[in-house]
Amino acid sequence: MKKTLQDILTLCEEKDIKIVDFKMTDIDGRWRHLSIPVGRLNEDTMLYGIGFDGSNYGYAPVESSDMVFVPDLDSATIDPFAEVPTLTMIGDVMIIDRPANRPFDQYPRNVAKRAIDFMKEEGVADEMIVGPEYEFYIFDDVAYSTDPQSSGFEIEACQAEWSNNNNGYQVRHKAGYHTSLPLDVNQDLRNRICLMMEEWGVKVKYHHTEVGGCGQLEVEVELGEMTQMADNTMVAKYIIKNAAAQEGRTATFMPKPVAGEAGSGMHVHMQLFKNGEPVFYDEKGYGQLSQTALWFIGGMLQHAGSLCAITNPSTNSYKRLVPGFEAPVTIGYAMANRSAVVRIPAYAKAPKNKRFELRNPDATCNPYYAFAAILMAGLDGIRNQIDPHEKGWGPYDFNLFELSDEEKAKIDSLPKSLGEALDALEKDHAYLTRGGVFPERLIQIWIQKKRGELEAIERIPTPAEFSMYYDL
Repeated sequence: MKKTLQDILTLCEEKDIKIVDFKMTDIDGRWRHLSIPVGRLNEDTMLYGIGFDGSNYGYAPVESSDMVFVPDLDSATIDPFAEVPTLTMIGDVMIIDRPANRPFDQYPRNVAKRAIDFMKEEGVADEMIVGPEYEFYIFDDVAYSTDPQSSGFEIEACQAEWSNNNNGYQVRHKAGYHTSLPLDVNQDLRNRICLMMEEWGVKVKYHHTEVGGCGQLEVEVELGEMTQMADNTMVAKYIIKNAAAQEGRTATFMPKPVAGEAGSGMHVHMQLFKNGEPVFYDEKGYGQLSQTALWFIGGMLQHAGSLCAITNPSTNSYKRLVPGFEAPVTIGYAMANRSAVVRIPAYAKAPKNKRFELRNPDATCNPYYAFAAILMAGLDGIRNQIDPHEKGWGPYDFNLFELSDEEKAKIDSLPKSLGEALDALEKDHAYLTRGGVFPERLIQIWIQKKRGELEAIERIPTPAEFSMYYDL
């Protein structure tokens, strides 16, 4: 049952809440926030919202219109990191209009909701269920500089093989997977993170150390409704970063913070349901997948290049998507094959559990845009009956990394840089704008913004360039 304002006010009184905090998502996928004294929360807040300048969040301005943030009362929870008792909420951004306010079509949460509505209108399904896997690093200390005369970064992680601060208990290079005490120096912190996530309403499946020996971790959560899981992704990142900071440490979701070590992705598992029945299951199909599921996969593979501009939107993303690190580099699908960009887990046998995962995304994405874009690509595949086998994208039931260079050259590959991905998005985004899900203006603003980031990075000399070219 949905919460009412009176429910929230009663909770505030019971918990002696002093401040109500509102968290909003900017175009990149960062939370921003503003706060009010608890006494200011009233019916007007829900009816008229709280005004703010959306252009400072990266969105294209809406001429002659004001934006307001309207809280989602069902998202209300006590912020575990606030010293003053604080109730926090996310919500939606609306444009002031008559006779009623209308959703701001560039706001990430609104884009995700519109994608779900479009899926229902198409008659394909009434639920999109996703399950992201959160990979990240926790370091003891990080320092970096981008000054004109001095640039570089330095990482300290006590368990790393390069550290002298570990009493001999070192985790070797790319050997961190499922290490135990005393090598697993992050166990207690990870436990606290997961308990806080559960308290916030994010159901944790399990957590463990990952391959990266200098502090890579993973938290996997239970699958859920798509927009809710985008909300949960924002919550998970907030908790992980703040819990680490609370202990004087630092967490990052950068896809490749350490050269030569395992990168951090955000694999996305997905299912569709209609009238409570799984759309993707067929006992006689390849991997027990239905033809609709294969068309959905075909859509994701057809648009893989342009999708990367949204699911892998940083220059650092493409330092992860390279051979040799269990990260996908080729466009294809397969059963239980981690070298394929779409993997069908063999362990998910029950009809209600049948699913597949897209393995290229990483957590520098805006989760609302990323999940919505994945859904739109899949719906385009269903609409146009794009069969991945007929297109030559598999199934690849062998290790793609073991192919010869000549054989690899015959297989389509993911973009090798952010620039390539943005080029693909410029040419291929009609599937995103169908049904008014992604506004054309948002796509253009996104491309312009990301090209600006790319150009800025490309102009900065790096220590690696000094190493290679200084003495020439």
